[in-house]
Amino acid sequence: MSDAADAGLPSLPQDNPFREAQWGTPHGLPPFERIRPEHYRPAFEAALAAHDSEIRAIANQTTPATFDNTVAAMERAGQALERVAGVFYNLTGSHTNPELQAIEREIGPKLARHGSAIYLNPELWARISAIEADGLGPEERRVLDRYRIRFRRSGADLGSDDKARIAEIAARMSELGTRFSQNLLADESSFTLPLQGEEDLAGLPPFLRAAAESAAKERGLDGHVITLSRSLIEPFLVFSTRRDLRERAYAAWTRRGENGGETDNRAIIAEIIRLRAERARLLGFESFAHFALDDTMAASPDAATGLLRDVWTPAHARAGEERDRLQAMVQAEGHNFAVQAHDWRHYAEKVRRAEHDLDESEIKAYLPLDRMIQAAFDTASRLFGLTFTELADVPRYHPDVRVWRVGNPDGSEVGLFLGDYFARASKRSGAWMSAFRSQERLNGPITPIIVNVMNFAKAPDGESTLLSFDDARTLFHEFGHALHGLLSDVTYPILSGTAVSRDFVELPSQLYEHWLEQPEVLRAHARHHRTGEPMPDALLKKLLAARTFNQGFATVEYTASAIVDMTLHLSAEGEGGLDVPAFEAEALRRISMPAEISMRHRTPHFAHIFSGDGYAAGYYSYLWSEVLDADAFDAFREAGDIFDPETAKRLRTFVYGAGNLRDPREAYTAFRGRLPSIAPLLKKRGLAA
Repeated sequence: MSDAADAGLPSLPQDNPFREAQWGTPHGLPPFERIRPEHYRPAFEAALAAHDSEIRAIANQTTPATFDNTVAAMERAGQALERVAGVFYNLTGSHTNPELQAIEREIGPKLARHGSAIYLNPELWARISAIEADGLGPEERRVLDRYRIRFRRSGADLGSDDKARIAEIAARMSELGTRFSQNLLADESSFTLPLQGEEDLAGLPPFLRAAAESAAKERGLDGHVITLSRSLIEPFLVFSTRRDLRERAYAAWTRRGENGGETDNRAIIAEIIRLRAERARLLGFESFAHFALDDTMAASPDAATGLLRDVWTPAHARAGEERDRLQAMVQAEGHNFAVQAHDWRHYAEKVRRAEHDLDESEIKAYLPLDRMIQAAFDTASRLFGLTFTELADVPRYHPDVRVWRVGNPDGSEVGLFLGDYFARASKRSGAWMSAFRSQERLNGPITPIIVNVMNFAKAPDGESTLLSFDDARTLFHEFGHALHGLLSDVTYPILSGTAVSRDFVELPSQLYEHWLEQPEVLRAHARHHRTGEPMPDALLKKLLAARTFNQGFATVEYTASAIVDMTLHLSAEGEGGLDVPAFEAEALRRISMPAEISMRHRTPHFAHIFSGDGYAAGYYSYLWSEVLDADAFDAFREAGDIFDPETAKRLRTFVYGAGNLRDPREAYTAFRGRLPSIAPLLKKRGLAA
């Protein structure tokens, strides 16, 4: 089925595409070319009213509550709202404009109040509480359990005054999260570092010069510019021999959200932290961190911080050794300055060349974007039997977006995959996966429409976009998330795809990265962008031998961010507010943060934890999932084949296809036969004793 059957809004004007119950587009894709900004406000209003009506009808029934007439009915409700929000919020992240941003600021608090009205509805909660689990199937039991958890965590058991306050907090938090995100995008979009003449371009290899020229053209400028897109600024920090320009670029990168004026995020963060702590106390938790981790695999802040400490100690020691080697390189060049944060990547690349005879620009020549996309597809084909057919004449929200039909071996449709790979001013930074439509069978069958959004630096017309190995890893990571959404095989929307525990959701993505590092995959797909020749075996061996190079730095910058996140959310900041830079500095002082390394995400631009609640007190999740993924890939090694069919079948059944059908510990144990230890993670990062 290409579209949800009851998603139309007939009260809307004829020209509003959200009026239509089904879109007559190929595969039910949103008709992007017909949807205009002025369509969203009336579509949201009509969809909210329709959902309100559906919820009232469920809550006000006089017949006894059953799973079908209450919980399943809630799962059937709100399809129109899901469709409008799905299109809108995908575009506000990937291709926004001032009109959409204004609507986003307005609609966010309305959606938050709407959600609060549902989960704080006493009649609805009474019906859900009254449903007997006896006689339900395992999936229905899981759905009922997830609804009860959602209602309790939303405040359904509170008194009327506390419920009202919870609703106020939710609306305000939505407003603050939107402002945080828009401020961050404004800071990222407004900065350019012009490179005037050959002196400013010193050290930059051809691929980076071409990308900087392309970035200038996109902004209507002459010459070359460096922006705050990670795919531009990171290689600039690696290759530029102009230390003064590296320092300027790095300062702009690390001070996003902290520049004063209208886009400064510090006061927003202070209010968010205070409101989160208040909400947690109202719900009976010691801190927001205790609230956030109560419904996760880790279950408690102690478990999460224990893992962070176990990794921090060896990573800190390794980073110190790495710093000493960088300082020695500085002195060998005849300089007398101490290595600083804006120097690290530049001198790390020099040390890597010296120790491993490895040049990043040489590697990139063998990692063109199209080849890496094909490598990700081929890996999925060999593991899960999937096919990928690119579609030409289908709607897309930007000319750069590419669309593939994903099929099963028997030809049936799995879903659609959209790839949006290039950085632009209308797109927020980072890389992510989201869904225009999620898989389910209750209202369908409905096949998913999944999108991966990246920020790679686009090559000039006629040239191949070349990826660093880290870029290629990001591509595989996000495609792992995409497969989690595409392969979902559940009945109920609440369990679909990536709707799993936060510290389990990164397992499918991080596990998928492992296949990129396999010689079998690289030999097949790492080919020179001009000649098509495979990566020379000697270069391949050097690349793989250097996998753990600079892992002290990489682990410290990540783990420091996770520790600051957890420390912020363990606090109970009072009415006096929070001095964000001072708090961050003190948290880093307590863990002896190396002065030469900055957090991967400094607090004023830490979108993971302040654009919404998704990873708040949860940035540790990447490391928690890495314990799982390092152990999970060992299952293929132990089978003697990185594409072992039986292991891949278990992986699809219990991880990629299972959604939230099971508790994550049960799901992992069903796949692996046991829970993992930290040892494979330390070995993978080169931090084992």
